[in-house]
Amino acid sequence: MIKPSLAVALILIYGMYGASVDATEAQPKPSTCPVTLPAGGRYENESLAVGIRGKFVFRPGGQGFVDSDGAMGIKVLWTRKVRGTLEVGGKRLDGLAPPARAYLKDYGDTGIQPSYLLFPTPGCWKITGRVGNTALTFVVLVEKVASGPTWRFRGPEPGSRVSSISVEGA
Repeated sequence: MIKPSLAVALILIYGMYGASVDATEAQPKPSTCPVTLPAGGRYENESLAVGIRGKFVFRPGGQGFVDSDGAMGIKVLWTRKVRGTLEVGGKRLDGLAPPARAYLKDYGDTGIQPSYLLFPTPGCWKITGRVGNTALTFVVLVEKVASGPTWRFRGPEPGSRVSSISVEGA
């Protein structure tokens, strides 16, 4: 017969170790992510604009891709209203994860700048785009269904560069 105090200790130990969930893979709780919801899908300031929605869902047969390292990527269109090189990065707000990154091809000093935005894990992500001393920051929720999109990617395309600027916390 197990003593009650030993049973409690075993339950606590099992709860801490036996039933743990990897925080980097856990699906976020939608109500805890303060997503940016732009009117008409365009979020902007005086220097940058970006086409986004509050949530990206990566599912089999759906939009986006899975990169060679397992990160989920999606095409995002930026518009630079000031001269300079666009840099992009991100930080997961609701758990531990490597930083978000972007694959970019440069097209002049201003105007439209397509990119692939990559999220290493599902979760609530704070993303920042920066040109010179000006920045635009937004929050998106990223969800992954099953194995994610069927399209597989092998890193940045020739002629692209990788951007992963540091983004401060919440």
